Amino acid sequence: MGIKPLKKFGQNYLIDKNIVQNMIRPLNLQSSDNVIEIGPGKGFITEEIYKLVDKVTGIEIDSRVIKNLEENFPNLRLIHSDFLKINLRSYVDKNKLKIIGNIPFNLTGNILFKLLDEAANIESAILIVPHDIAKRIIAKKKTKEYGILTILFNYFTTPKIVQKVSSNVFLPKPNLDAAILQINFNKEEEPNLDKNLFIKVVKASFGNRRKTLNNSLRNSIFNNCDFSGLNLPLTKRAEEFNVEEFIELTKYIQNSLWQKKTK
Repeated sequence: MGIKPLKKFGQNYLIDKNIVQNMIRPLNLQSSDNVIEIGPGKGFITEEIYKLVDKVTGIEIDSRVIKNLEENFPNLRLIHSDFLKINLRSYVDKNKLKIIGNIPFNLTGNILFKLLDEAANIESAILIVPHDIAKRIIAKKKTKEYGILTILFNYFTTPKIVQKVSSNVFLPKPNLDAAILQINFNKEEEPNLDKNLFIKVVKASFGNRRKTLNNSLRNSIFNNCDFSGLNLPLTKRAEEFNVEEFIELTKYIQNSLWQKKTK
């Protein structure tokens, strides 16, 4: 099928079956699994999943490939839509979702945050993402990569880089390397912790990376919060705090007068 990748959709078609197999393997697919593929495109990944699973849903925004996908995979539940606009909860049956996709690099952040928003509906995900973003998700404390993505994905999930992926396995060839990122949504959230507030606290804390946490929080929506009773060293930078310390910081703000004033 002579369909050229479109820049507006951030399309870089995968052309290496070995990479596809390395994506599928960590999902440990069973015939009864409930799988969503983000952007099946020409069906390069779809073809392999289709052999293993009875129920596959493809979310595809590009109308040019719809007819071909329908003809090649008659049992594929195909949704012509933007993945960012769908409600994943409506696709959950007795099983949570397993999600796979060679996603548009320019939408990586948006897609990752959508998965976090709907974490309760997902068992696991395997995505091809820019290598630098994958490194940020699994980064170690006090490194330049350590940041918002590190904290959030290590609180809500167990992330792992399966392998680095060369730009040579895509058409057209992007100007960066990628990685297969495995995300298992197997973490239990902290009881009574406001999930949305936790995300806001983490984002605010890394708002000014070179400044102390005290200064970053003062330059955020938490500027009126009294931190005098907090038993954490806000003289440190955000990159020096671990997940547990951000949980403690969020709980303090959640129980503070700031929280009551904003309601």
